[in-house]
Amino acid sequence: MNNDKVLNGIEKDIKELVYGYVAQKSFTYSEDENQARDFIINYLSEIPYFKEHPQYYGAYDIEGDPFGRSVCYAMVKGEGSKTVVLVHHNDIVTVEDFKLLKDYAFSPDELEEKLMHVKDSLPKEAKEDLESGGYLFCRGGCDMKAGGSIQFSLLKRYSELENFKGNVIVIAVPDEENLSAGMRAAVKLLSQLKAEYNLEYQMMINSEPHQRKNPEEGIFSEGSVGKIMPFIYVRGYLSHIGKVFEGFNPLNLMAEIVRRTELNMDFSDVVGDESAPPPTWLYLKDSKTVYDVSMPLSASGCFSILTLNQSPAAVIDKVHKICEDSFDKILEDMNRSYERFSAVAEPVIKELPWKKKVMSFGELYNEAYALHGETFKESYEQKLKSLAEQLKNGEVNIIESNFSLLEMVFDYIDDLAPRVIHGLIPPYYPNVSNIYFEGIGDRAGLYETLDNFAKEQFSQHYTREYFYTGISDLSYTSVKDGKAVSEKLNEYMPLFGSFYDIPFEAIEDISMPCINIGPWGKDFHKMTERVYKEDLYNRTPAILNKAITELLK
Repeated sequence: MNNDKVLNGIEKDIKELVYGYVAQKSFTYSEDENQARDFIINYLSEIPYFKEHPQYYGAYDIEGDPFGRSVCYAMVKGEGSKTVVLVHHNDIVTVEDFKLLKDYAFSPDELEEKLMHVKDSLPKEAKEDLESGGYLFCRGGCDMKAGGSIQFSLLKRYSELENFKGNVIVIAVPDEENLSAGMRAAVKLLSQLKAEYNLEYQMMINSEPHQRKNPEEGIFSEGSVGKIMPFIYVRGYLSHIGKVFEGFNPLNLMAEIVRRTELNMDFSDVVGDESAPPPTWLYLKDSKTVYDVSMPLSASGCFSILTLNQSPAAVIDKVHKICEDSFDKILEDMNRSYERFSAVAEPVIKELPWKKKVMSFGELYNEAYALHGETFKESYEQKLKSLAEQLKNGEVNIIESNFSLLEMVFDYIDDLAPRVIHGLIPPYYPNVSNIYFEGIGDRAGLYETLDNFAKEQFSQHYTREYFYTGISDLSYTSVKDGKAVSEKLNEYMPLFGSFYDIPFEAIEDISMPCINIGPWGKDFHKMTERVYKEDLYNRTPAILNKAITELLK
């Protein structure tokens, strides 16, 4: 590959593209994401190679998408079957935190000027970076249109080379910040391209920004952390607050479950010297909509667990055990309290009637079906259709849909005793890493090659981590035992198969190792989001080009 021709002056291409890309207000999970799609399709249509070969680029529609979103793709088709896939997402988070600077969030030069006027109110490090002039400040530049601009700029340069060896595909996906609908569709697209052009996928390279623990050391990630989101639903028993022992307050039990799971390192698996961050709760509420003096009937919530090697089955087992232990503890506390109350006041009943009952969503569904058969099943299917329409119209979110469906199932449950139901809410991200990938061969040495290259060219050392902990679309590059995972999701995830699906067969078809090679960035999702210009315009393009060159040898 003629590296001089590829890299010479590429910083101008990247700058022009990133400024235009950032200007697209492609807010996640909205029709606005199509702005980025239209921008990229227009950009590709002006490249001579794609004018001559229009079959090699396009927009791949996400089936059934509520906003009509698409995956953008482009391929430079060279000689042979070896293929490198580059991926990035072009959706962004909102700009509420910009306050009075919202109008400048998508214009890096204007934003820099405005930030200078308020620099003394910024965090110390952000102020120093702003004054240095070495960073590009804007919404979506760091996360991650900078990486996308590098990828497309390289692809354009490859399209200008004669007798190109191998193939390079760039995939730009929506929805990464939400449910990864774009990447789940992209997997199907890659499977189709593989069959149509007899491609041999060597590696998928993401260009998410990396955060540095040491400013003098960059980071390459040879995998991505997994994510699984258990939900807990506690059904109580209504009572007036003056008769507390005649009821069962679901908040009491839910609070115990939250306490035993929040930041619980038992959920954090360790691989080598890397550990997954402990879980944290993302949603928690009771079922009351107005104030009265009754206990709430139910409480519901969900928490996020990041994984390095755990399967859904292993996580579910831990959740079930905590729910049982929590139930035992609350019953013990309630009975002890009732004994003290009864020693002074007239006992309400001889002893409290509550017994431990913990089950999965699948077991609850089967109980309702056993009681009411097809009548229940028809109502369940109708509820799913209704929720799908509400979700499409933005009237509910995925979490609210899950618990609305669960409440409906309880309409068909005859047993009114308190119980805990657990399950899973979308999305699910498999944990992936090259250390798990069988048959990686010579590609296992890519990190050392790139680190040596960076040292020689830029006097820059890059460390290696086996898991990118920011959660990324690389999770869908491969999967361990996809059939077993699919069966677990089908059992424990109420919305799996209707609202949400993962194309496990397609993932297994395109299965490839992965690596994240992205520019240095800071403060993702914050007003001070920024990307290091030296990486954006020079270092990362050269390193990424080196990786592609090595993989296509």
